[in-house]
Amino acid sequence: MNNQGIGSSVICQVGLIVRDIERSIEAYSQVFGLPKPEVIVTDGQEIAHTRYRGVPTDARAKLAFFDMGQVSLELIEPVGGPSTWQEFLDEKGDGVHHIAFFVKDTDQVVAFLEENGIAVLQQGDYTGGRYTYVDSAPALGVILELLEKLDTSR
Repeated sequence: MNNQGIGSSVICQVGLIVRDIERSIEAYSQVFGLPKPEVIVTDGQEIAHTRYRGVPTDARAKLAFFDMGQVSLELIEPVGGPSTWQEFLDEKGDGVHHIAFFVKDTDQVVAFLEENGIAVLQQGDYTGGRYTYVDSAPALGVILELLEKLDTSR
């Protein structure tokens, strides 16, 4: 087994699935005394190239990010298409969906995880990068998200 693991041990984000993002923003803002973040809607299949369990999907979500220092708190409300977000909401309701790490080479990390029995759940692109959720919950109790910033200067 590779002793490098995923190549990162610094958590950059905790993702929470929520049924109502506006209500959740209000609650988190009040509890932590933080300004309310804007709500972003993810791109559709034609831009994000989202795949869920190996199949293209028009999965979309409303997102809001709270800056909590080293870690951002991401609120996610699923709004369309089959996705890990909707599956989580249907099975568990509101709650912690994932912890995220920045990685340098998603393909290499995914290969390492697959060698260790952890498969890709969902993958897609966002402006400036790529995200990958892996099915680590059976082994770790939580889904991992791999975030890779892509060089857009080329």
